[in-house]
Amino acid sequence: MKATKILMGLTVLLVGFSSCKKANSDVDPDTGNGSAIGEVSGIWKRGSTQIIKGDIIIPEGQSLTIEEGVTVIMDTLAKPEIIVKGNLYAEGSAEFPIRFTIPEGSRTEKNKFGRLWGGILAAPSCAELLLNHTIIEYAGSTTTDASTSVKLSLYKAKSGENLPAIWFSNVNGKLVVTNSIFRNLQEDCTYIEGGKIIFSNNQFYTTGLTGGEAINLKSGCLADVAYNLVYSTNTNALKLSNSGDRNPQTFVVAYNNTFINTGWRRPTAKGGSIWIEATVRVNLMNNLFANTRFGIKRDTKNPEDARSLIGNNLYYGESQLTTDQFQPSKDIVAGTNDIIGKTAGSNDPKFLNYPVTNPVDNPVFNTSWDFHLNPGSPATGKGKTDFFRNHTAGLTLNGNVYTSPAPANYIGAYGTN
Repeated sequence: MKATKILMGLTVLLVGFSSCKKANSDVDPDTGNGSAIGEVSGIWKRGSTQIIKGDIIIPEGQSLTIEEGVTVIMDTLAKPEIIVKGNLYAEGSAEFPIRFTIPEGSRTEKNKFGRLWGGILAAPSCAELLLNHTIIEYAGSTTTDASTSVKLSLYKAKSGENLPAIWFSNVNGKLVVTNSIFRNLQEDCTYIEGGKIIFSNNQFYTTGLTGGEAINLKSGCLADVAYNLVYSTNTNALKLSNSGDRNPQTFVVAYNNTFINTGWRRPTAKGGSIWIEATVRVNLMNNLFANTRFGIKRDTKNPEDARSLIGNNLYYGESQLTTDQFQPSKDIVAGTNDIIGKTAGSNDPKFLNYPVTNPVDNPVFNTSWDFHLNPGSPATGKGKTDFFRNHTAGLTLNGNVYTSPAPANYIGAYGTN
């Protein structure tokens, strides 16, 4: 009798253990609240809270859809990685964004550069990844030999690497990130190795402890990057490169972005606004650089593709040092119709509510700042609108079409109110 009871107990225990390795095993059928570890797929219900207790994997050929208002809380001891072998669709809304975060008590000044969970790592088998109205924060933990990403040879496939919040690596895949916020991250916000890509209307701030870019694109990318605000990244706002020997040649169209105070917190001077290298092809138009460490900087040994178009960008430096580092030279790119002065304070963009005297090495972002332009700004009416973009016809993900926004006739991500 005792043996029978023990056997039954072991059976229940094993079943319980097996079930916890699958997503939604502990889901409340009414609220959708639950916990997950192991393989996940299906739908996380609108407004629910999901507790991630360990690494989760979306299997190849399957999808996970996250509905608006879902809060995904990462266990800060386990520091989970989200591995996407299939597809991930995070479809939030302005009123009810999706949030990948950590427990409230851990959101402290000490942890402002994250490192408390891994990130979203899309394997080469991931065909579609969508983040719309999604907040990603406190990610970027450092890999170990025990990390799932290391065991599966994902990202850089070795221990000691600081993970990006988003890694995508399918040259035939589609990645759309729009209306989203990346904040409180250790290093790169995104690291992309191929695909058809749209980054639009996003914000990046309080990122990069000792290095890292907001958007880091390698070979194999056809990308449109528009209407993004990047504040005080440790290194560049955008790193655009054709390195990696993947086809097609990377072609990035970056336009109507606003870059503030980027590059100053890196211990050594490697760029500070947009870095272009390894024969990448770019169209860089209508971008606003305010107190960034340098202007657009090129790799002089492997300069940008000759078909590249650069122009109609505005530069503002509060100090003479900053202004001097904007001036065209062998490695600082001169654009057509750029607005660039030679004295400190020239071409004040006249932001609606942002103090341009804010220290350039301050990583703390004030969400009440408003980077719209006051009337009379030199950025108004100076944008170019007739240049090529990669995805004017749109990219279809999960049956929905996402198009690159049209360029504006002003410079920067925001016009006048």
